[in-house]
Amino acid sequence: METLTITKIRASVKEETEDVVAQEVPFTIILGDKELVTFLCSPFDLEDLVRGFLFTSGLIKNPDEIKSLSINNQRWSCYVEIANKNVENLIFKRLYTSGCGRGTLFYNVLDIIHRSKIISEFKINSAAVGGLMMDFQKRSEIYLKTGGVHSAALATELEISAFREDIGRHNAIDKVIGCVFSQNKTFEDNILITSGRISSEVVFKAKKCGMPIVISRSAVTNQAVGLAREMDITLIGFARGNRMNIYSKDERVI
Repeated sequence: METLTITKIRASVKEETEDVVAQEVPFTIILGDKELVTFLCSPFDLEDLVRGFLFTSGLIKNPDEIKSLSINNQRWSCYVEIANKNVENLIFKRLYTSGCGRGTLFYNVLDIIHRSKIISEFKINSAAVGGLMMDFQKRSEIYLKTGGVHSAALATELEISAFREDIGRHNAIDKVIGCVFSQNKTFEDNILITSGRISSEVVFKAKKCGMPIVISRSAVTNQAVGLAREMDITLIGFARGNRMNIYSKDERVI
């Protein structure tokens, strides 16, 4: 966060005051000797962002495939080496997403054509959803001070186990996934919670992890609903207090 001197108007009266704003940096991942992607992101938890992005983009399958990872905080870049050297064919296979700015999602064509279903017996009580969302809303100190970031969390049916935030909603999701991924944990009994709109690429990220439920306090898109129904992912939007809209696989919410 950064504190700035600004001019504020109240009832047509100007006054000089201080305001706290969220920080933003351009952050580039350099894979081998090639620039892979540049994010506009918040300048913290960057290793989690790199790990989460590489995993959800299908460039790695487990943490051990990252041979080296070095963050340069002066140039806002990351130099990373991975075990799979045959990634050049993925470099130009990109979806430009609906994220904050123009996001990038690398993909395998077969992942999109063959949309396999999530098989999970995971269930959650609707009251527990409300409790998780209440906890989720209280955790973002940066949002409470600036209103300028998105949040993402992974949770069990009982509690939030990991929480991250970023100016970009997809970055926040990759950060929280990267945090858990680095611990070599599985995602199958986890819920993905996001503060932002649930679009198709958010569903793809959840599917990549095998997570059966995605929850947001915000809206969903029609493509997200269509994908979630194909993949048997439970999609919950407008989760606020004791209210929520369930768009797919509602039997997981009891």
